[in-house]
Amino acid sequence: MINDKVRMYLLPPLFNAAVRAGAAIMHVYKNRDDYDISLKNDRTPITLADRVAHKTIREYLGPTRIPILSEEGREMLYDERRNWELYWLVDPLDGTVEFIKGNNEFTVNIALMENNVCMGAVIYVPYFEKMYVAGRDSGAYLKEHVAPDAAAEYTYEQIVGDWTPLPLASEAGHDHLRVAVSRSHQTPETHEYIARLRAAHPDLEVVEQGSSYKFCLLAEGRIDYYVRTTQTYEWDTAAGELILAEAGGSTRTLPDDGVLRYNEADLRNPWFHCRSKYCKL
Repeated sequence: MINDKVRMYLLPPLFNAAVRAGAAIMHVYKNRDDYDISLKNDRTPITLADRVAHKTIREYLGPTRIPILSEEGREMLYDERRNWELYWLVDPLDGTVEFIKGNNEFTVNIALMENNVCMGAVIYVPYFEKMYVAGRDSGAYLKEHVAPDAAAEYTYEQIVGDWTPLPLASEAGHDHLRVAVSRSHQTPETHEYIARLRAAHPDLEVVEQGSSYKFCLLAEGRIDYYVRTTQTYEWDTAAGELILAEAGGSTRTLPDDGVLRYNEADLRNPWFHCRSKYCKL
């Protein structure tokens, strides 16, 4: 089991890798004529920003000697990773579609997994300069004004010095239910699910949002509920699930109300739904 000393040692690499990747992404984002967009085997897009962010994270976390399972390394065979006790689970650019659209809703997700359980996590939102951090049984926090920096070297003391515990007390007690859905990935099942919720909550507000930033808004308490009935992968959820859980929320699979499992032979998640701490559903 990871002890507090090891956690303090690994938090700066986790944090700094995300900030550096965010800098690489923003450099590409400002040059929209050079995204170099192509399609992966599953017909989802990949850009130059995905590739440079992956390279940045891989190089920065390399000295930890902890293996990396990344969206951009998804071809790794199950037999190669099935017995890993400790690994980084990474989505170097979550929300590639939002990145291409230019709506600023994209993130860097990095989770530290021990025996396929997330023990530490960050989600960095480089455009908004917001970093969300969580450690298992240690709480979830928001650190603002974290500018993208290709040479980021935050110390442990600098990271924890002025962060804000989650959820935000100011977001307690909404007068109507706020439900998040993916901005770019909705299906008839999504719409049917929302319709059932609206029947019980006529004043329900639907919030369309891209990337794992939805988990962050749930952790803050700005959103109450999130339903996902389209395909996601393990790297899309691991960091966000821990940040939300440590902020008092929950993530459960649909329709069986189970838990998300990690380092499976098939890296695709089942459908799931999430509740914030303040959710009244």
